[in-house]
Amino acid sequence: MADETKQPKMARRYTSDRKPDGTIAINIVVPAIEIDKAREKVVDELVKQVEIQGFRKGAAPRNIAEEKLNPEKVKEELLKKVLTDEYVSAVKQLELKPILNPRIHVDQFTEGTDLKFTAETAEEPKIELKNYKEEVQKIKPAPKIIIPGKPGTEAEPSKKLDEILAKILSTIQITIPKILIEQETDRLLSQLLDELKRLGVSLDQYLSSRSKDTESIRAEYAERAEKDLRLEFVLRRIADEEKITVEEIDIKQALDAIKDEKEREQIAKNPYLVAAIIRQQKTLDFLSKL
Repeated sequence: MADETKQPKMARRYTSDRKPDGTIAINIVVPAIEIDKAREKVVDELVKQVEIQGFRKGAAPRNIAEEKLNPEKVKEELLKKVLTDEYVSAVKQLELKPILNPRIHVDQFTEGTDLKFTAETAEEPKIELKNYKEEVQKIKPAPKIIIPGKPGTEAEPSKKLDEILAKILSTIQITIPKILIEQETDRLLSQLLDELKRLGVSLDQYLSSRSKDTESIRAEYAERAEKDLRLEFVLRRIADEEKITVEEIDIKQALDAIKDEKEREQIAKNPYLVAAIIRQQKTLDFLSKL
């Protein structure tokens, strides 16, 4: 029987490191022998697209067709296949539940060696709601307002929704992963650039008008992104806690309220988004009545 202590130690294929902010770094090692097998499959597919005079498309001898392949194209397709397959496999084996596409960094990829790469992602952040209801109930309603022209009639006192949300966010405990904030910041900045382009304004003109530079505007949007994400996750958690649901009739009524037919048809294509918006509004209504 072979002495196991003398066998070379293999690197663990999948390991993960959860950072304090909740970002998850998945470290993946793919043995060189498997990379070679994957490369063969990629080449098999690519040579089918090669056109060589005297042969039908994809019918030329493999060795001749392979010489026509662009090495960079082979490498690109190989990485695309392996990175995707291995990431999916790692998530399943490590029993993770990512809520966003990973940010990939290839650490090592040279012919004849193992492929090593890191995939950064995040799961839904943990939330401690604490005594948010009690804190909201401490907020004093706005004073009663006498409606002009209607003696003896007073508007019902109510709590301002922005005060309620501010109180909740200051009470609960939640840490948003940095990678999530960065992704949302990029999305918001992309929206800004699209809007500026539509208005015919350059980014430099916009920054100059606000006496800001690219770093300060990004910091501003990162702060907004974090606040938006905190609120989104907290409202979702409260909705789960209070078992706030959306019925088909809710979605139908929301769609029927849209007067523009084309807009209604477009929005109807994404019922999950409509349901999410309705559920959030129901949650806000619930909070306003605490």
